[in-house]
Amino acid sequence: MLILGLESSCDETAAALVTGDRRVLAHRLAGQEAAHAPYGGVVPEIAARAHVEALEPLIAAALDDAGVSLNQVDAIAATAGPGLIGGVMVGLVTGKALAHATGKPLVAVNHLEGHALSPRLSDPDLAFPYLLLLVSGGHCQLLLVAGVGRYTRLATTIDDAAGEAFDKTAKLLKLGFPGGPAVERAARLGNPKAVPLPRPLKGAAEPHFSFAGLKSAVARAVGQYPAEDLAASFQAAVVDCLVDRTTRALHAAPEAKTLVVAGGVAANGAVRGALEALATAHGRRFVAPPLWLCTDNAAMIAWAGAERFAAGLTDPLDLPARPRWPLDPAAEAVRGAGVKA
Repeated sequence: MLILGLESSCDETAAALVTGDRRVLAHRLAGQEAAHAPYGGVVPEIAARAHVEALEPLIAAALDDAGVSLNQVDAIAATAGPGLIGGVMVGLVTGKALAHATGKPLVAVNHLEGHALSPRLSDPDLAFPYLLLLVSGGHCQLLLVAGVGRYTRLATTIDDAAGEAFDKTAKLLKLGFPGGPAVERAARLGNPKAVPLPRPLKGAAEPHFSFAGLKSAVARAVGQYPAEDLAASFQAAVVDCLVDRTTRALHAAPEAKTLVVAGGVAANGAVRGALEALATAHGRRFVAPPLWLCTDNAAMIAWAGAERFAAGLTDPLDLPARPRWPLDPAAEAVRGAGVKA
């Protein structure tokens, strides 16, 4: 089985070819850091135009890298949401066009499912069910992953996601873009105990996350402490919140013998280290994908497409792009910004 995957949900344009036996034959990616850096964040209109310009050459290059033709592909997998709708439409429409032209099936992939299944691409021993902490730029959730398309949301953010807080902190401290890696670099030079910052919802009975108050506390502290100390203290607070909420979820999901972390924030060394220690302390196996699979990429979309295709799941060509697409549609809405669930 050979799957072509396309990703364009935010500011990374990517194409990849992945086999059903977990071989990544090709992976091409074009970033947009230079285009968005002057604004300190992703500008949706700029991102969509960049996807249009980059995607076709990336697909051609990926096919050339793999030494295959489009007709040798078994299915086309494309991100259909959630994400910036202009970018999602570019990738999905391209996937539809390729599927129509070749007569190959289309597999519409939820970007979050791409992250959720990405550890299974790098770790063939990772079996269902597992507890997943999904921490990306716009999402922060704890999910029980029982199988392909089978997700139970245990917790979500009631306001900002951890990744959003990292990006906002980087902007406040003038550390550059992208924010997550910039904060992590600065934190290595600072004192994580220098700045008294809150740990929102730590120890709370409700299962969810909250990072808006932490972000506001950083904003109030800017100029009173060195940037490196603020970055280190902020990162330590985020880690404490993630560990506290994940600990609660581990008790709520005893059937999950593995703790998995995925998404862009999973590339943060402090986060990975703390979660690995947490898993060990609770007698659980810990799995995190390699760093290149944590951030947005097309290999995870191709792999999720492969898992769905193997399960007989394909999609019609009139399927719409979705700016929001929860992995667990049956989950109850939460207070605050529960729409991000």
